Amino acid sequence: MQYERQNPAFYALLAALIFMSVGPILLMFVNSFKLDVDIIGGRTGLLFLPTIRNYETALCDVLWYEPDHLDFCSLKFGGAFINSLIIALASTVITLVIGCMAAYALVRFRFMGRDTISLSTLMVRMVPPAVLLVPVFGLWNNEFCIDKATMVGGWIRDTFGGRGDVCLAGTHSGIILVYVAMNLPFVIWILQSFIVQVPRSLEEAARVDGAGPFQVFFKIVLPLIKPGLAAAAIFTFRIAWNEYLLASALSDRNTKTVPILIVNNMSEFNVEWGVIMATGMLLAIPPIIFTLFASRQIITGMTAGAVKG
Repeated sequence: MQYERQNPAFYALLAALIFMSVGPILLMFVNSFKLDVDIIGGRTGLLFLPTIRNYETALCDVLWYEPDHLDFCSLKFGGAFINSLIIALASTVITLVIGCMAAYALVRFRFMGRDTISLSTLMVRMVPPAVLLVPVFGLWNNEFCIDKATMVGGWIRDTFGGRGDVCLAGTHSGIILVYVAMNLPFVIWILQSFIVQVPRSLEEAARVDGAGPFQVFFKIVLPLIKPGLAAAAIFTFRIAWNEYLLASALSDRNTKTVPILIVNNMSEFNVEWGVIMATGMLLAIPPIIFTLFASRQIITGMTAGAVKG
């Protein structure tokens, strides 16, 4: 069989697209091992003496040793990294659990206002997060608070310290709740399109065999919509990991995430460019790993029903 040769312009365009995608990441990776003198001086080639000094500066609060070039650890990247992991993973799991159940109910059950609810979930996703900033900040600081004079509020403050009322603002749970509410409409919308494609006959056959509603949902439906769950998980995790605006208003010094740390340190302190590149690489690692893992689930789900012939 004779194959047609592709036009050289196709390969040139493909190479340009790959360079535009990988080039900035490669440049940031290389510069993360350079000193500021090499970066600012214009020596951007590959011939330089690499150093892990920038990563030591970024991770100084979690290292088991004290870097020789630092007198004081001002960049608390380790704590912010843990906060980002907690918030991103928790919001992703909660959003998927609630979203897949809500999507299944909207697709399979018939009740009054079902179409209106399905359409309104997508309309809510169209609201810009900046519009929610002021009302959410006010609610989290005033309405949803436990007075320190009450028994529960007094116990929390006596046990964990701090002053004033116990509010959702400045807590992991407050930020997670906002991210769940922000990403839930899209997750419901995208999972509906996957659940619709699941044949009802499979669910009816499982019920005939004696399976209950929850067994049908968890053992029949969920394995078949695994690609949709993986796609929704990637979207939710990346939004929660990179979000800055709402987190900057609702977090405090103990719950700030990595994007807030990077922006604040760039504006408040004279942070070296090499340190910024190192924090950028560390910030990019979890989404890349999470996306690769979830992408495997997408491929597995798409090829699960393939038949060799």
